[in-house]
Amino acid sequence: MAGVLQAGAEDDGAQPPGVSTPRSAAQVGPAGQPGTPQGAEAPSSTPNPEVVQAFALERYRYILQQTNAINENVFRFLALYQTIATALVTGGIALFVGYRTWGITRSVARDGVIGALLLVTFIAAFTVVFLIVGTVSWLDYRREECELTDAVVYPGFRARPRIGNVQRWYELYIILFILLSTIVLWVLAWLFILPAMK
Repeated sequence: MAGVLQAGAEDDGAQPPGVSTPRSAAQVGPAGQPGTPQGAEAPSSTPNPEVVQAFALERYRYILQQTNAINENVFRFLALYQTIATALVTGGIALFVGYRTWGITRSVARDGVIGALLLVTFIAAFTVVFLIVGTVSWLDYRREECELTDAVVYPGFRARPRIGNVQRWYELYIILFILLSTIVLWVLAWLFILPAMK
């Protein structure tokens, strides 16, 4: 009876506990990875041209948005300087004209005018620094744009910016205007306003 049971167990393909069934060839991939069907191709490391083109297009759009934002910020900074500088200069002139009527001493009035000029100078320096930083960022984005178009379209599709064309950049003239206007304010105050308040 025991021999019959033993034979039946052998016929059923039962294995002793703790012995695992080896994987078949269909369950082992070409790289030896389990779960990969036999004959399936390994993942390719070559980038998909459609994915590359879509990514390049999105990056190009981002670069154009950033360069446009930088161009708009130039005029925002210029408007900020004009507004604050005009208000401070107006206050300084009003202080110069009416300090006697308001009962303010000359020393206090002089300090007020000098303080207004210092604030104008600070705003001018702040605006100039941001314009220079914006120009450097614009140059970086333009170089990246040229590198992207060289790789996706063809080399030389977009000409790289040159420092030699700085005379064509309106940022240069805005910076010169801010610097010259600040210098002129100090010269006029030092030659006419402050001596009259001694």
